Amino acid sequence: MNEYKILFTGTMGAGKTTAIGSVSEAAPIVTDVANTDLSLGKERTTVGLDFGLLTLASGDRIRLFGTPGQQRFDFLWKILAKSAIGLIILVDNSRSDPLADLVVYLDGFAEDLSVLPCAIGIGRLDTHPVPTLEDYIDILANRNQLVPIMSVDVRRREDVVLLIDTLLAQLEANTFGA
Repeated sequence: MNEYKILFTGTMGAGKTTAIGSVSEAAPIVTDVANTDLSLGKERTTVGLDFGLLTLASGDRIRLFGTPGQQRFDFLWKILAKSAIGLIILVDNSRSDPLADLVVYLDGFAEDLSVLPCAIGIGRLDTHPVPTLEDYIDILANRNQLVPIMSVDVRRREDVVLLIDTLLAQLEANTFGA
């Protein structure tokens, strides 16, 4: 049995804790505290990390880590990215500028993305259809980054499993990096 690490990142409220909880075999470990930025309409927020476990059909285990979303914790992003086999970026399409949010994480993990596969999940496209997936694809194309991107509902286990499977398929095909 092998163990691997996948990192979930994205803005506060993008669904990292929920995504990990939807696939973890046990209740995830979370480091949530009361949110002091009430303009974001969220009572609690992650300030350390989230952690869950997923066992694949092969018996291999994936350790799922979630970063805090606030940029002031970007030092943790780099620590948590160490030894990861892939990165999942979650974007909340209902935020005021979700395209800029994506760029923050592409820039924040630029060094890691040169050697790690990535998949991007866009949430709330059903209720906030603009920007479109094509708008996100344009951002990636302008940066010369080829990254799978899809609409997801992080509450649905099958959507999160699809993001994870997308990472694993890239690893198997070795289609990521520079």
